[in-house]
Amino acid sequence: MLDSVIRSASDGAKLALELVGLRQEIDRLELRFSQAAATFAKTTFWDDEGSNSALDWIRFNCRMTSNAAADRLTVGDRLANLGRSAQTMESGEIGFAHLAVMARTAEAVGEAFDEDRLLQLAKLNSPGKFHYKCLHYRHAVDAKAYADAQERLAEERSLRMSTAEDGCLLISGLLDPVGGAAVRTALEPLARPSGEHDDRNREQRYADAIVELAGGGKPANIQVTATIETLKGLAGATAAEMEFSLPISSTSVQRMACDCSVTRVLLSQESVTIDVGRSKRVVSGGLSRALKARDGSCRWPGCERSASMCDGHHLVHWIDGGETNLDNLVLLCRRHHRMVHEGGWQLVKTEDQTIVTVGPMVMFGMPPGPDQ
Repeated sequence: MLDSVIRSASDGAKLALELVGLRQEIDRLELRFSQAAATFAKTTFWDDEGSNSALDWIRFNCRMTSNAAADRLTVGDRLANLGRSAQTMESGEIGFAHLAVMARTAEAVGEAFDEDRLLQLAKLNSPGKFHYKCLHYRHAVDAKAYADAQERLAEERSLRMSTAEDGCLLISGLLDPVGGAAVRTALEPLARPSGEHDDRNREQRYADAIVELAGGGKPANIQVTATIETLKGLAGATAAEMEFSLPISSTSVQRMACDCSVTRVLLSQESVTIDVGRSKRVVSGGLSRALKARDGSCRWPGCERSASMCDGHHLVHWIDGGETNLDNLVLLCRRHHRMVHEGGWQLVKTEDQTIVTVGPMVMFGMPPGPDQ
């Protein structure tokens, strides 16, 4: 057993040395590539070939991303100002990634570039941390130019939303550093795991967090148009309708109606309006405060989501005759509220007020026939 551990450690050490050596060889090739790319950009070959720019030709023919090709061109263009840095990279003290950050910084600050000062920072920091340090350096050299650059980023801000065929909302966009920091600051606390049982990945937690953020910790104000059969969840009923959404299921309507401001529009099966209810807070302000004071957080066993980010859930839904009082209400975070309604989980309150969860029933195979 000990011999295998020693051999394993020895193999690991050899691989570590090989990785470092290979990376240094690659970095040296990257430097040669950058020199060649900068020289190539001064020719007319790329124009004769019909490309829009040397960068575009390199990106397409060398199978590179635009950012990678731009970095190589910038390093090649600025190499005259990076002599000591290039030698330091050749000796393995810094990497090509450091050199690319150095070239970008030289391009940004112009004649104020101080290679010696930045080279010392490059030796002491990873490429990512070095980039961060260089941003501070750029601001120190020319605060106005730095501010102008950030303002240009703010002008490029955008947010696009479209609805997919299945009703999902597709979101893509770009925020400037200040706006992005504001969003991250708001989302990060909401995107933390809600307990040891939380099996959502990071992207799913972010998705849930942005929905919570949109609600501001308060129930949504929605208008639902549905038939009575849909609200009851009867077989054969059509889906419900809601603004900014494709048709939604009866279980989703019931979850939202647990603790939100609902304006109901009830239709007969012939689509004739038979009732338009006023907006009514199902769990009123006073009752909501009492519920939050009693439960303190989500009542799902093991969940740690605070009361401010929870809904009031009817153990027996008011659609089925359940009363809206403290005895029939519990706090559930949005994730667990969805698990109860759409996920088929059940909550049971015991005599000592403990909440017990019951998983959805799973049927294996077909039920036995009358002759079995």
